[in-house]
Amino acid sequence: MSATGIDPRSPRFGAGITAVLLLVVIGLALAAPAATTIGERVVQPAFLLFTAISALFAWGAFAGIRRHPYGALYRALVRPRLATPSELEDPVPPTFAQGVGFVITLVGLVLHVVGVPWALVVAAAAAFVAAFLNSVFGYCLGCQIYLLLARAGILGRKGAAAA
Repeated sequence: MSATGIDPRSPRFGAGITAVLLLVVIGLALAAPAATTIGERVVQPAFLLFTAISALFAWGAFAGIRRHPYGALYRALVRPRLATPSELEDPVPPTFAQGVGFVITLVGLVLHVVGVPWALVVAAAAAFVAAFLNSVFGYCLGCQIYLLLARAGILGRKGAAAA
């Protein structure tokens, strides 16, 4: 990997923060009284926090993983206290993973607004599983989806799909 890669610990750090926030969303959503109108649903604390998490996923997907606020926090507070990483990671798969997280959270938000029961909780739980796996075990589900699509020739350069 060239010097243009990212520290692989940075996305894991961000995934840890995301996992904790998603647990808060799930708890808030389960504790909230049933909302019957759109107006009631969009002002629920779980919905508002989940909207912020979705916006952060969008930021990482569209601006790139290097420009994500959690990455800046990692570089400023955590990275100076650690040894240099033994290898760098290609930023494209984690950026794609942010897009997957954005789609999952956006679908959950839309379904919640239109009144689908448990949509917010299910979407938050799915995103939590992915964030937990990444933060604790270093297993990025979105990155694995990217690699499968790249190998199939659907994403990435055609030459990279054969690698």
